[in-house]
Amino acid sequence: MKKLPNLFALLLGTAAAVTLIPSAQAQSCGRVTVANMNWQSAEVLAHIDKLILSRGYGCDVELVPGDTMPTLTAMMEKGRPDVAPEAWINAVRQPLDAAVQEGRLHYAARSLKDGGVEGWWIPKHVADAHPDIKTIDDALKHPELFPAPEAKDKGGVHNCPAGWNCQLTTGAAFKAWDAANKGFVLVNTGSAAGLDGSIAKANERKQGWLGYYWAPTSILGKYDMVKLDAGVSHDKASFEGCNTKVDCDQPVKTDWAKAEVFTVLTDRFKKTGSPAIGYLETRSWGNDTVNKLLAWMSDNQANGQDGARYFLKNNPDIWTAWVTPEVAAKVQTGL
Repeated sequence: MKKLPNLFALLLGTAAAVTLIPSAQAQSCGRVTVANMNWQSAEVLAHIDKLILSRGYGCDVELVPGDTMPTLTAMMEKGRPDVAPEAWINAVRQPLDAAVQEGRLHYAARSLKDGGVEGWWIPKHVADAHPDIKTIDDALKHPELFPAPEAKDKGGVHNCPAGWNCQLTTGAAFKAWDAANKGFVLVNTGSAAGLDGSIAKANERKQGWLGYYWAPTSILGKYDMVKLDAGVSHDKASFEGCNTKVDCDQPVKTDWAKAEVFTVLTDRFKKTGSPAIGYLETRSWGNDTVNKLLAWMSDNQANGQDGARYFLKNNPDIWTAWVTPEVAAKVQTGL
């Protein structure tokens, strides 16, 4: 009879252990390295992930410096860092797809649900006043609406700064659409600040503006701009084979490719089974949201950490949909 209480104790202890094991596993996350990419939207997303992963899921998060090619190459070859929050994968699609098929890496959520966007834009006040202007061809019928800064009798197409790839693609598009014979000149903006400044000036003075830009960016969060329809689909072979080259003599009309932007995970982190994986497979936002956040950051000279806290404080309607109510409550504590 003396063995009976011990047997009950053993059974109860085993049951308690069985009950506790799933709970302990559910909270396991461990050390996680997250790439802090060197552009504004990726930087703030890395800090958002750090706050949510650490506070909401108990992860020990380390942000490590990153850039597209070095980070994804390191993940493919060395399995570190564990997470690339905003990977623009178009340039590395082939080796990255191979790594995913081999199980070394995994795609999680689309960081930007509407993708990275580039092309030619006009101010919304111009689009509203001239609803017939929908495409690049439409805009090029009206050089008088987009006066060049130093040639008032010509329309101007604002180009990217020297040395940027978009300087080549914009120049190629200018040739392909025969803009010179339609009364336009290419406008050298000199720098990123010069390009942004030309957009700001046109919007604040309610003037015309036509040129290349991309999203997500802070300037598109501050000013309402409308992307023109190219009127043609993306011709990958021609775009990559000529329109992106310095010596492209016969560029073709082609839309810019919509950049696919994913969160990428290593197999090691994926296999931890942490609930944090579910967050990274859900967390996705749109260009409008990012543009507005980047505009606030620029206006307030805020860094990625400042931007992350501002976003989490002011946009619970967006980010709480990425997590459970319990995780949201943990994250909101102390914000």
